[in-house]
Amino acid sequence: MSIFEPSEGTLVVVPSLSLPQDELRRIKAARCYEERLLFLLLTLREPGISVVYLSSMPIDQEIVDYYFGFLPDPDDAARRLHLITVNDPDSQPLTRTLLDRPEVIDRVRSVIGDDAWLVPFVMSDLEEQLAASLNVPIYGPAMSLAHYGSKSGSRTIGAEAGVPMARGFGDLYTMAQIEDAVLSLPGERVMVKLNDGYSGLGNAIVRKGDWTRTEFSAGADETWTGFAAKLAERGGVVEEFIEHRPLYCPSALARITPGGHYDVVATHDQVLDGPVYQGCTFPARPEYRQEVAASATKIAKLLAERGVVGLFGMDFFAMKTDAGYAALLCEVNLRIGGTTHPFGAALLTTDAVYDPATGLLMSGGRPKYYTATDNCSAGCLRGRTPGQVVRTVERLGLGFDGRRRTGNVLHLLGAVPEHGKLGFTTIGDSPEEAEELHRITRRALCG
Repeated sequence: MSIFEPSEGTLVVVPSLSLPQDELRRIKAARCYEERLLFLLLTLREPGISVVYLSSMPIDQEIVDYYFGFLPDPDDAARRLHLITVNDPDSQPLTRTLLDRPEVIDRVRSVIGDDAWLVPFVMSDLEEQLAASLNVPIYGPAMSLAHYGSKSGSRTIGAEAGVPMARGFGDLYTMAQIEDAVLSLPGERVMVKLNDGYSGLGNAIVRKGDWTRTEFSAGADETWTGFAAKLAERGGVVEEFIEHRPLYCPSALARITPGGHYDVVATHDQVLDGPVYQGCTFPARPEYRQEVAASATKIAKLLAERGVVGLFGMDFFAMKTDAGYAALLCEVNLRIGGTTHPFGAALLTTDAVYDPATGLLMSGGRPKYYTATDNCSAGCLRGRTPGQVVRTVERLGLGFDGRRRTGNVLHLLGAVPEHGKLGFTTIGDSPEEAEELHRITRRALCG
């Protein structure tokens, strides 16, 4: 079973942001990130698939209609889609609210059959409780294996897989341990990361000899007192800060099916603002694409042997050396990440197939490329409806061309009215075409 290629059954999609809430509050329009998994509505093109999509607030019908526009039979798809909301804008995380609403869980039970899977955005004890209450299996890693998705666990599994990594130390909980590790590493700066940090949040860059100049990715209101308390509770790692420039930040997307089959399905180059994810391009640069995929495959094999199931990402650093390009494992994220929805949108709209030999998506005998953003923001968008934005994109000729299988696929449309923010994936027949259309679209929407 793969959520990219389901043939029958029900996907119970739980896009709950079951993550540390202190960092989550720093992300603009965070609740709207529940819409990242709406690309799974495109799986309704298969007549044997049903989708139950859970959300904190009702999803605008114009957004649903937009995704239905990619399907061959929207009316039939509508009969197989069940949108269920707790109607609570403050329900963070969503799964906790669901567990407190037995009437909502009863409604979910009433629309799922025997062949159903829970598809979580991220796994926590809450998602395991929800799956147990619904008596359905989870397309995600068991919490007993969650350590492998932490920063310390990433170092453990990377070492076991024999993949290159930056020098560092894991499983650190006290400031004494942190200080010893900092002094043990080369360079004037080192990186300290919380075990369960995400989107670049939970990181700190320490300058040796002057800890008062520490740069916290969470912002100026973070202090060592607060950061040390989080370390004591959640643990962390200390790693060398890679000064090499230019420094690239590729990632790999992998899946492990319930039967234990594993494969790498994509590589990307991430677009970052400091440490914070903004978007990506597919595929990763050819200079290090195969090295990233090879390391990711070794890690996926080990995780499959341990019993991990689901989609997950792996982040790397890549740099040019005298011997060629080197790729160093940065971390393993045992959850759906920022590159998953662009990949899913591109795959399901173009009917493409990933070719592991070249690292390309092939559709109709030709490769497809894309550039994606999660953060197209403009004051002029605030107050507009999702439908207005969709119609603007179509009127300007920037929508998706079903014949050529190129163009834009929009997401995060629910953030438009209040926050003036959305995302989109731009698909082209060459990297240059995808990048140019992406620039034109961003300029048209965001100025």
